[in-house]
Order: sequence, then structure tokens, then C-alpha cells
Amino acid sequence: MALFSKSPASSEVESGQARAHRLALTDNLIFEVVPMKSLDGAIGALPPGAEVSVTCSPVKGIEETQRVTMELLGRGFRPIPHISARMVRDQAHTQELAEWLRRNNLRKVFLVGGDAEQPGAYPDAVSFLDRLLQTDHGLETVGVTAYPDGHSFISDQALVDALFHKQQLLAAAGVQGYCSTQMCFDPEVIAAWIHSQREYGLTMPIHLGISGVVDKARLMKMGVRLGIGQSLGFLKKNRSAVIKMMTSTSYDPNDLLLPLSEDMLNLGVEGLHVFTFNQVEATDAWRRQELGQTPATL
Repeated sequence: MALFSKSPASSEVESGQARAHRLALTDNLIFEVVPMKSLDGAIGALPPGAEVSVTCSPVKGIEETQRVTMELLGRGFRPIPHISARMVRDQAHTQELAEWLRRNNLRKVFLVGGDAEQPGAYPDAVSFLDRLLQTDHGLETVGVTAYPDGHSFISDQALVDALFHKQQLLAAAGVQGYCSTQMCFDPEVIAAWIHSQREYGLTMPIHLGISGVVDKARLMKMGVRLGIGQSLGFLKKNRSAVIKMMTSTSYDPNDLLLPLSEDMLNLGVEGLHVFTFNQVEATDAWRRQELGQTPATL
């Protein structure tokens, strides 16, 4: 069976149930913020009590993610710290992180392999997850990465194997898991990936990784930096998508969510992970507009 067999994305004509599900996901989306100089403004624009994913910068390290997590916690938000496996020094560092999570009642964490050229004790997220789950971590939920659009230097089969290994480790430990997808602009690719992975045996909830309302120049710049080459290639090849992007001020998340609406309802998409690139104000204005709370201009 082909792991990435073609399956058409749903039509933009939504059923009532699909629309209700899409709006519920929009209402409860996770805002991702990045530890960089624009962070203070991003935090200031977050809606009260928001769930906030805090990335792990290869430059600033895990310690900065911990610092930002504690700031968000103190301000009444629900932070989800990212831990980059390749930046964890050794087993003692793993134990320190587990104790920090438990001490601060942080019940959810997101694990990535990371981009550090020289890894510490763990070359990838699977090996770190295996060790973390053996500690007294206090975690209830662990998020892991998924790649509908592929990876720049890891094969599709290796990505599938790693995802299912993580699913097995979490199930054996009695810890809830979910996978959050890499940002991708092509609804056909995402729909095909979700269908194929469900057929292959993926049971974890899926969080769909999408761009927030970000100005197009910043989106392209950050997309290149993040290595989202195939999705950017889709934009270059898809004339209508490019025209729409270049004739609007900012990217509209509904360009992706509407074609995927029925799939999100039927195939276990239980969250939206929004890459805001710290442009939180515009993304939250879009969220509130979708919910009928306030008008917004995209």
C-alpha cells in the first residue's frame, strides 16, 4: 500500500457539522510563539487564557523556552514548551527537565528532533521520548511532529516509522499523544497524508499545523528559513494560490481550512497549531472574526 496515496481534499462546500467543527477548532487554536525580539508584543496580543506553544530556538536553547514558558504561566496562559531532543545534553539534563515539568505542573509538552548540528545524548525525538517516559515527568499529553509535506533530508518511510514508534511508546506509557503537522499550503497533500496514515494505523489525534495571518513577505522568508520547500514549491506551481497571496495583504488560514473541512471532521483532526511568527494580533483578529466576535481586515 502506498503511504502517501492520492486522495482529493474536500470541497469548499461545508456540511453544517463540518463548519461547526472548524469553528470549534478555530475558537480553541494553539498560538505558536517564537523567542525572538518581537516576542513581548506577541505575548501582549494573546487572548486571555490562551494555549500557547513555545518554540525551542537553536540559538537561544531550551533554557529560553523554559523562561518564556514560566512567564506565560505566570500571566495566566497555558504554555506548551517545545523540547528539542538534539539539544538535551545527557540523561541528567533529561531528569532536570522532567523535574521542572512536574514541579510547575506542566502537563503538556511538544517534542521535536531539532536542528542542532551537534546533538547531545539524543540524535532524534524517538530516543529522547523513550528516556523521558522513564522519568517521573508528571505529563498527561505529549505532542510529536508529523510531515505531510516531507522532510528536506529524512525519507518518507523513516518519518512514518518514527511517528508510529512514538505512538507505540506513548501508548505503552499510558500517556496521551497527538501529532502536529508541519506547515503545508497544499490541501491535497494534507488530505492524502491524513487518509493514508489513518489507513496505515495512526490512531493519535492530529493537530493541523497552519500559518496564521502573516504578511506574505514574512511568510515566504520564514518558510524558506524553516525548510518548507515543497509547500513553497506548491505555491510557485499553483498560479491561483500565488495570485491570491500576492493580491492580499496577508495569508488567510481559510484558504487551507475550507478545502479540508470535511476531512478535519471525519479523520480525527482535533486541534489547530498556528504558526504566528509572532504576528499574534492579526491572527487573533481573524479568529474573532470567524467566530463573529469582531470584524477584521485581512
